[in-house]
Amino acid sequence: MKALVLTEYKKLELQDVPKPVIASPTQVLVRIKAASICGSDVHGFDGSTGRRRPPIIMGHEGSGIIEEVGSMVTHFKVGDRVTFDSTIYCGSCSYCREGLFNLCDNRRVLGVSCEEYRQDGIFAEYALIEERVLFRLPDDLDFVQAAMAEPAGVAAHAISLASPKLGEDVAVVGSGLIGLLLIKLLRTRTSGKIIAIEMDESRRKTALASGADLAFDPTDPLLKEKVSQATHSQMLGLVYEAVGATEPINTAISLVRKGGTVVLVGNIRPTIELPLQSVVTRQIKVQGSCAINGEYPTVLRMMADKHLVVSDLISKVASLEEGELWFKKLYNREDNLLKVVLVP
Repeated sequence: MKALVLTEYKKLELQDVPKPVIASPTQVLVRIKAASICGSDVHGFDGSTGRRRPPIIMGHEGSGIIEEVGSMVTHFKVGDRVTFDSTIYCGSCSYCREGLFNLCDNRRVLGVSCEEYRQDGIFAEYALIEERVLFRLPDDLDFVQAAMAEPAGVAAHAISLASPKLGEDVAVVGSGLIGLLLIKLLRTRTSGKIIAIEMDESRRKTALASGADLAFDPTDPLLKEKVSQATHSQMLGLVYEAVGATEPINTAISLVRKGGTVVLVGNIRPTIELPLQSVVTRQIKVQGSCAINGEYPTVLRMMADKHLVVSDLISKVASLEEGELWFKKLYNREDNLLKVVLVP
C-alpha cells in the first residue's frame, strides 16, 4: 500500500509499505478515506516534540470504510463507515476501569513514535484500528468532515471538564483550529459573550465568524480594560487556553477573576513559566484537559445535524501524494491555513 512516511525530520516520502494484517481478533482493517493533519503532527515534523521519531507513519484524525474484521469483532462489519479515537486504551488498568480511558496507564496514540512505543498512524491507504475505539458515521456525514471529529472531540472534552453557566461570559485564548472549535461549541452552551484572544488579525476575523462576540489582540496594552468593560467589570470566571505556551497561558490567567478557572487545552511546549502568586493568592483553578473521553458520539451527531459546522475550517483537501507539500506549508505558516485533509 501507499503510505506517507516521515523518513527523517522535515522529510516525508510516499512509499510502498506492506499492507497491515490483522494481528488481534479485536482489530479491524480500515481503508482510510480521509486523514487530516493535526497541529501535533506539524510540531512533530521537525522533531521538536520528541513524539514523532522517524521512521513513522503519522496521522490520527481520520475516517474510512472497514474492509476486514477480526474474529472477535461483534459491533462492526465489513462496509461500515467509521471514524476512530486517536487514543488506544488497554481497558484493564485502574483508570480504564473507572471509565477514564484518556488517562489509561498503557495509552498509545495513533501516529506517535516516542521513547515508550511506536504506533503507525493513518497517512496511508489502510490502518489497523481496535474495535473499542471505533465509531460509526451518521449517514449524512461525509468522510472529509468526519476527519474533523477528533479535534472537535478534544474541544468538547475540555468543555465537559468546565462548562459555562447559562449566560456566562467566557474567553478562548488562541484561535487556531481547537480554539475555533471551542468557540463554535461554546456558542451552543451560553448566551453570554464569547471573547476570542488572538494575535493574528485574520484569525480574529475567523473567530468572530465562528461565533465569538469580541476578538482582542493579547499584545494590546488595554486588553484587561477591554475585557473588564465587556464583562461589566466582572472579568471572567472561565477561560480556555488553546495554545500551550507561557505567554498565552499567562494571558488566560490574567483575565480570570478570583476563584475562576483556566482550562489548559494547548500543548505545544513541555514546560512553561507560571505566575504562581497570581494563581495562589487569587485561588485560581487550573484544569488540564487531555484528549477525548466519550465525546465522539455527541460531536458526530452535532456535525451531522449542522449544529456544529466544520466545513468552513477546512482550508484544503489534497491527495496523499501532495502530503509533504502541505505539511511544509503548514509548518511554514503559509496562507494562514487551518485544517488540511489528505485523501489516500
